[in-house]
Amino acid sequence: MSTERVVGVGTGAAGFDPAYERGGAGSDLPTTDMVLNIGPQHPATHGVLRLRLTLDGERIVSCEPIIGYMHRGAEKLFEVRDYRQIIVLANRHDWLSAFANELGVVIAVERMMGLEVPDRAVWLRTLLAELNRVLNHLMFLGSYPLELGAITPVFYAFRERETIQAVMEELSGGRMHYMFNRVGGLKEDLPYGWLGRAAAASAAVRKRLPDIEEIILGNEIFRARTIGIGKLAPELIAQYGVSGPIARASGVDADLRRDEPYLAYGDLQDVLRVVTRPEGDCYARFSVLLEQVKVSLDLVDACLDKLSAMPAGPVNVRLPKILKVPEGQTYAWTESPLGINGYYLVSRGDKTPWRLKLRSASFNNISALPALLPGTMIPDMIAILGSMFFVVGDIDK
Repeated sequence: MSTERVVGVGTGAAGFDPAYERGGAGSDLPTTDMVLNIGPQHPATHGVLRLRLTLDGERIVSCEPIIGYMHRGAEKLFEVRDYRQIIVLANRHDWLSAFANELGVVIAVERMMGLEVPDRAVWLRTLLAELNRVLNHLMFLGSYPLELGAITPVFYAFRERETIQAVMEELSGGRMHYMFNRVGGLKEDLPYGWLGRAAAASAAVRKRLPDIEEIILGNEIFRARTIGIGKLAPELIAQYGVSGPIARASGVDADLRRDEPYLAYGDLQDVLRVVTRPEGDCYARFSVLLEQVKVSLDLVDACLDKLSAMPAGPVNVRLPKILKVPEGQTYAWTESPLGINGYYLVSRGDKTPWRLKLRSASFNNISALPALLPGTMIPDMIAILGSMFFVVGDIDK
């Protein structure tokens, strides 16, 4: 934390005098505001995010997120790369959801070209998207308690991540940036015996997941730091375009996998369960994330069963060496692990996009902080910020 400008110092009563907290006699003491920077180099900001806080004692009066420290100009770079090359750029803005990022781009291009992806590739994409969702959620299930002072859960979470990472790396050759999607399908078919190893990994994670649940959700310190803290109202969800597990933790029953099915989700409606909570606080957001891992594992098992029963077949379509997309425009959106990712593609018939606008989940989710943080205490800000489940690269692009 660094103090940018001290306008004045409070009496020191805030956070210590019960009368001050109740708005009693202590609150009549004269105080002046202080401006405090959280970040851009601070562990709780998940990277180079800066929050400019105005404080009255220890209570937050206003919050201004200052972003752009990791801006790469990805959308302009899209315009000078062909449709095969932009997949490399697209999977990097949210480095915890690389496969999901690739999906939106290839779906948009395939829609413009009128391509029909082989059925086997559709189911494989669905399987890998859910495995990637599990990897994303496990990262936050381990890192969020770490920010609240609990060190042990991150080791449990990373044990499960490594189990899933092993099968993803075997298939794609990459640990984080898979580059496995292609326009018209996937890079290649599965290695021999991979489905069995993926099923074993899913079963192992499912068996050990209660360890994480027991060690965190039942912890009285964790509950005290999260229950009733950072309540996000459904009205704010709508105003700021918040989506994903954060929105569903506030009772917003929305999931594109169910509401506008893509890939093979239309055939998985009996397995897909949309997890919601009514409370909208930090605890609800964390519990939604944990429950969604279980749902994703159910979807993984269903995809594995389908692929095991499916005969061998192609996983991509043959395309010309120089890929040109017909003139026109389209908008494709997907339910990425952190929320809705949208891809607005405009083509003028060339081998590169004329425009590819990216709507990232983290940008909208973090934009609600100025409305969410005022009135809270600094220690609660750390708990709230961590529960917004964002990736800085996904904000800055």
